[in-house]
Amino acid sequence: MKPWFTIDSIDLHTHIISEYRHWEETHCYLLEGSDRALLIDTGLGIENISSEVKRLTEKPVIAVATHIHWDHIGGHKYYPDFYAHEAELPWLSGEFPLDIETIREMVLDRCDAPDGYDVNAYEFFQGMPTRVLLDGDALDLGGRVITALHTPGHSPGHLCFWETARGYLFTGDLVYKDRLFAYYPSTNPQAYLVSLEKVAALPVKRVFPAHHTLDIHPEILIGMRDAFRQLNEENKLHHGSGIFDYGEWSLWL
Repeated sequence: MKPWFTIDSIDLHTHIISEYRHWEETHCYLLEGSDRALLIDTGLGIENISSEVKRLTEKPVIAVATHIHWDHIGGHKYYPDFYAHEAELPWLSGEFPLDIETIREMVLDRCDAPDGYDVNAYEFFQGMPTRVLLDGDALDLGGRVITALHTPGHSPGHLCFWETARGYLFTGDLVYKDRLFAYYPSTNPQAYLVSLEKVAALPVKRVFPAHHTLDIHPEILIGMRDAFRQLNEENKLHHGSGIFDYGEWSLWL
């Protein structure tokens, strides 16, 4: 059977670890500096992501989450040194708004699971971060600095990670090609627009999403921002207004 993780390289010190055997096609990103490495998201936790990371780097690894959803923190159990945004700390200590049975259903949904995988053993990661991140915090990996940007909308503590030197923007669930979800009670469509305004103003050279196709270009930031602006002008940027299709991506409010 084909492996659970697919590994691709962006450059010599930046790698993509993808889970294409689940419908969400989650992408995690490993960024190496001279002193340490940063792992942006850790996937579903169905297989051990740390085994793949160890093949790619010998440096100590800090894990960060774009946000505290099961498909982004499943492998955090392998990383006691992890960072998270303050707005979602309650979700790491028993206050996530979905129960474990619902999460397990979503984990197994449209999943080419490994032989013998027992979804009933799946647990939603809980723990206390070693550092609480705030908007604008710099993460120095040694000769490589990554900035955490608070970009709520999809979730209250959602973070994008921006590398000025390379022009890399890691967008998590804020920006990707497919259906964007902003209808859950924990989402905030108005905050989503503010976050898109923030990232669209950056001199981005490459966009790296958390899901689906990696064939994505900086122009999408402007297109999404403008679409959200238009919905706002039409008084449609709120929960319950429906699904809006923009071709390569759509929005569920």
